[in-house]
Amino acid sequence: MSTNAIADMQHTAAPVARTRLRLTRRGRVVFTTLAAVPVLLCVGIAMLNGGQASAGDRAANVHFDTVTIQPGETLWQVAEDTAPNSDPRDFIQDVVSLNALNGSAVQAGQEISIPTQYEH
Repeated sequence: MSTNAIADMQHTAAPVARTRLRLTRRGRVVFTTLAAVPVLLCVGIAMLNGGQASAGDRAANVHFDTVTIQPGETLWQVAEDTAPNSDPRDFIQDVVSLNALNGSAVQAGQEISIPTQYEH
């Protein structure tokens, strides 16, 4: 046999078929366990460290000036009286946010807290 014949036989050989990886039941259990362990460790660490951000037992000693709304008075008028050097729109937005109001409408006799930046 010549060298050319040997070389031709090597190039014409059928390609080897790749076999598909098959996991047994035991292999699936091991693979699932290896994937679940880091997730469970992260959840456990998060649960243990969650209590560090808790608030103290004492309530914050915060004091706001309050204004009682007079009949026919609007927040715009309160803004002009309380903070004449500030934009009334900013004042109203801050008052609505601080007092958790649904809008800028107020009722006579209602007490509203004034943000500290507008206090005299």
